[in-house]
Amino acid sequence: QQPFCVLSSTTRWQRHGGSGLPSASRVQQGQLLLSHVDLSSEGTYSCQNGAGLPLGSMVLRVGRLPGPPSVSCRASNYENFSCFWTPSVETHLPTRYITSYLSPVKSVGPCVQDPGRPLACTVSKSQFWSLYRVNVTEVNPLGSSFTLLNIIAQRIAKPDPPEHVRVEPVAQAPRRLRVSWEYPSSWRKELSFQLHFRLRYRPVLHDAWSLIETSNMSEEITDAIMGLEHTVQVSAKDYLDAGSWSEWSPEVRAWPAAGQVTEPSQAAPDTIELDPPAEEPSLVPDNEPVAGQGDSVEKVATLVSLGVFAFFALVALLLFAFLVW
Repeated sequence: QQPFCVLSSTTRWQRHGGSGLPSASRVQQGQLLLSHVDLSSEGTYSCQNGAGLPLGSMVLRVGRLPGPPSVSCRASNYENFSCFWTPSVETHLPTRYITSYLSPVKSVGPCVQDPGRPLACTVSKSQFWSLYRVNVTEVNPLGSSFTLLNIIAQRIAKPDPPEHVRVEPVAQAPRRLRVSWEYPSSWRKELSFQLHFRLRYRPVLHDAWSLIETSNMSEEITDAIMGLEHTVQVSAKDYLDAGSWSEWSPEVRAWPAAGQVTEPSQAAPDTIELDPPAEEPSLVPDNEPVAGQGDSVEKVATLVSLGVFAFFALVALLLFAFLVW
């Protein structure tokens, strides 16, 4: 407010809402002079004449000129991107922001601010591979300051985490867990703009994570630890590896199914291996040949005879060849 004081040697000043006038102040020819102003100097100052009648008042607020805001941008999908900022200087004054962008065709448009997020704005229907220049200007009663940021949506792509993550035990498989999830609702699924995923899991009592990368919407963990509760999370990234990985989804926990391991390479749990029957004592005397023993001897003799015959045939063939030569 503007002061309305008739200045004279009898004019007196006081401050409302504070502990009197600041210590570094003085009145000179009816004027109030403040030598060192800081936040403690704020308040409503009023002046009175010599008779104590009020003449006028003014409100003093102490602040600073804005500095260039710190701006970053992120594309949570291939159709829009959003920018976020924080002030670089605490001005202690009412502040507003003007946000705009320059498109690839050199047209200027507003980066729309969301009342629910006072330090953010969104550019809709952007081109995923094109260059945009974003302007964020901070304004207060003392002046303004701005930041310009060049961005390409493809380079700042960072999807939201996958949604509806589910973990279920696999019946009769105590080392398996089946995990499934869905695309984030902010990423519209298109053939040209798909996501791939990474899945991490660990027993709740352990610190080390195991990791699986996949393009599917579900995976089966095959090395879960029997009898331990496991925690699972999923994150997403552009299928062509643009930008960065999303944050991890909230943890989902599950226990593997109880029971016997029924892997194909192992014996069925109901199979019982019996000891071989004890040998019956032989009724044949030791000095008599056992049935079938003579057949074996005859086979050996036949093989020896065939070997000797083959040797002499080979010698005869070589001798004949030598004579012919």
